[in-house]
Amino acid sequence: MTDAAPQTGMNENSTCGLAYLTPIPAIIFLVSAPYNQNANVRFHAWQSIFLCVAWFILWICLIIIGVIPFLNFLDLILFPVLGIGMFILWLILMINAFNGKRVKIPMLSDLAAKQAGAVA
Repeated sequence: MTDAAPQTGMNENSTCGLAYLTPIPAIIFLVSAPYNQNANVRFHAWQSIFLCVAWFILWICLIIIGVIPFLNFLDLILFPVLGIGMFILWLILMINAFNGKRVKIPMLSDLAAKQAGAVA
């Protein structure tokens, strides 16, 4: 009989994928013990947080553009296009994280790797 250590929690790929649902699971994975010791989980959690911050900043910029006269018509095009684009990017990131792959977003991946202490 072998003494195998019992496995606790989720596997690495599931944890990485769930980090993209909202910033809340990402923050939980960054502070809870078995997950915050894995560099890959930390990378995906940080990338998820940075993606949410980037989307929020982009959303605020679009709101400001919508208030400016003569540019508010540009908002009618930008809001749906950027919204669908961010949704597709979010899906790609989540699906690849569930499959154990890393998709690198320019600037955000470098920040996430730096914060996670992982190799970019």
